[in-house]
Amino acid sequence: MNSVDIARELPGERSVPRTGWRSQGGPLLAAGAVVAAAAVLHFHDPHSQGAYGICPFYALTGWWCPGCGGLRAVHNLTEGRVLDALHSNVFVLPLLLTLALWWGRWALGRWRGRADTAFPFTLRGQAQWWLIGLLALFTVVRNTPWGTWLAPV
Repeated sequence: MNSVDIARELPGERSVPRTGWRSQGGPLLAAGAVVAAAAVLHFHDPHSQGAYGICPFYALTGWWCPGCGGLRAVHNLTEGRVLDALHSNVFVLPLLLTLALWWGRWALGRWRGRADTAFPFTLRGQAQWWLIGLLALFTVVRNTPWGTWLAPV
């Protein structure tokens, strides 16, 4: 008997993945954290000066980073003001929609007992470089005279 066989026979190991409600611990914990963060942003308005501190990138460079305006955008979304959210940070809405789809895939995969959906929030291949490039371009454009419409409000 080799070490692999011994590891499989340990009493605490599960050979069958959990399915149904018992598999939803991770997705439910993540959803609860998102709802709690959204509630904090809803009740503590980030539009007031210094409400959540100052962006370190903005403090050091005077440029808005890709995340500047993100808290205000989420606050606007919790109040149902989608256009104001897009004006605060145009990336927040597509990012939240993408994360919601990833979360749904994760929860459904866990529900069905698929082991490959343990943590689906990874970018593979060229996707990560496209995202970094797009965020860098967004940062540069929003800080130029031609991109003032992308600046956070």
